[in-house]
Amino acid sequence: MSNLFGTDGIRGRVVLDACDDEEALHRIVDERQLTPQLMKLLGEALGRCLPEHGEGSQIVVGWDDRPHNETLAAWLTLGFHASNCQVIHIGCVSTPMLHYAVLETQARLGCMITASHNPVEDSGIKVFDGLGRKSMPEYELLVSSTASSLAQEDREIDEVDRQEWMKPTSEHVVDHQHWLEQRLDRIQPLFQNQLQWSNSLLLDSSKGHASHWLAAWLQQQGLDVTEVSTHAPAMNDGCGAGELSPGQSWSWGEIQASGHLLIQSLAPLGVGTILGVALDGDGDRCLFVRETEDGIEVVDGDDMADAVLRACPRSWKVAASIESNLKLLSNIELQSEMQGFETAVGDRWLSHALAPHLGISQQQPLLFGIEDSGHIVLPSPHPHLKNEWSLVGDGAMTLLLSLLAFQHVDATAMEKGWKKRLSVKNPNRWMWDGRNELSDTVEAMIRTHLELAGNVGNWERTVLEGEANLMLIRCQLNGMDVSFGLRNSGTQEKTSISLRFSESEPGFDAMLLMRSVQNLLLRTFNPIAY
Repeated sequence: MSNLFGTDGIRGRVVLDACDDEEALHRIVDERQLTPQLMKLLGEALGRCLPEHGEGSQIVVGWDDRPHNETLAAWLTLGFHASNCQVIHIGCVSTPMLHYAVLETQARLGCMITASHNPVEDSGIKVFDGLGRKSMPEYELLVSSTASSLAQEDREIDEVDRQEWMKPTSEHVVDHQHWLEQRLDRIQPLFQNQLQWSNSLLLDSSKGHASHWLAAWLQQQGLDVTEVSTHAPAMNDGCGAGELSPGQSWSWGEIQASGHLLIQSLAPLGVGTILGVALDGDGDRCLFVRETEDGIEVVDGDDMADAVLRACPRSWKVAASIESNLKLLSNIELQSEMQGFETAVGDRWLSHALAPHLGISQQQPLLFGIEDSGHIVLPSPHPHLKNEWSLVGDGAMTLLLSLLAFQHVDATAMEKGWKKRLSVKNPNRWMWDGRNELSDTVEAMIRTHLELAGNVGNWERTVLEGEANLMLIRCQLNGMDVSFGLRNSGTQEKTSISLRFSESEPGFDAMLLMRSVQNLLLRTFNPIAY
């Protein structure tokens, strides 16, 4: 059985048709359809594969505000009860609250029913262990294999038990505002000032859980904030961080055609001014928008990280994904007081890289995980264990941290390298594995293009933990750092190409290189079309 999980859990379009276990597996693997029967099967499989950390069989289940999530939660609960687990419901929440609830209840496992920034018709599941960490591939393969084995068995549940087992054993309420207040008290001393902001801000919480409370809470902190996503047709529909991308920009004349609620709501206040902020649907990431000379642009995770590290120049340990700005990573390597780690795509890999450095501390650990998509992973105090910490990506906390940093430094001052991404959307992406003859051909093409552009040195072809089919090439071109990555996406049916330089101008037509690789893959995947 192949792994049912992608880069960040399982996601699919919700279909409520009745089916058996085998059909449920077929639908998620081959048709990307998520059924109640699959959720029941996952509950059984997860209940039989509880993580090593922790004791007992207590499970926490939460969900975001998608149309059928309460139904999916009931079927997942049924599966857990069939595996003799105790199930705690925390209701409609954001993903960070699931993390906090696992620690508060000292549960063995946590499940968040969400599809993050995907369209509202989708849903899915993210799995957390007893330390509040997202599941890793080895565990996900075990769960997938167990689900496949269970699907072959005859396991009937009578109707009386079915109705009763769909109900939780108990319920629990997580106070996200309390957590933010605790964390803000720990973070503010690093910047030697209190949180304050001079101009008004528009907040777009993607019509997720945060849209009900975050703006009001920020107003209590003295900020002039207005939530706009309440006017959206549905979660993630023309709103939120999921509809924004690093590097995006609009002129003032283009904003009404952007189709994005936050962008269309902005008005000029002055070049360099932070005008708005967006969270994604499940509230675990955050992006800002700021004014430029002729319009507005997205302030991504790299920009936020750079601002934090400049505003608070200390001995940070920083993890960044292979899609982060190479100039930022190069600067970290040049600063002896900082230590950087490059990771696979996905915030779980940021936590994985930083976890060994948590330790026991009364003070806020100087650990920082970055993805340019706006996932920022930070230490959070443990609710029960004194001076111990967990790692979590929380969009609301990212918002607070970034505003503290922007109070100290110019948000436009980051020295940026060059980075672009392209993709090939095709069902034959299985032909790419990062190690075969096609991979060798792509490597030769990249090297030829770069050697025509100048002096190439320190050539290295490597892989990263967590990216089974990644081909990562690092080298130097005319003295600047270069990184080329090619991988199959873990969340969408596409093969992704990324190219990064540590300088803002590569000195040659780098897009020609990327399109050449893209065309090679298209011809290989779709020879009939050519």
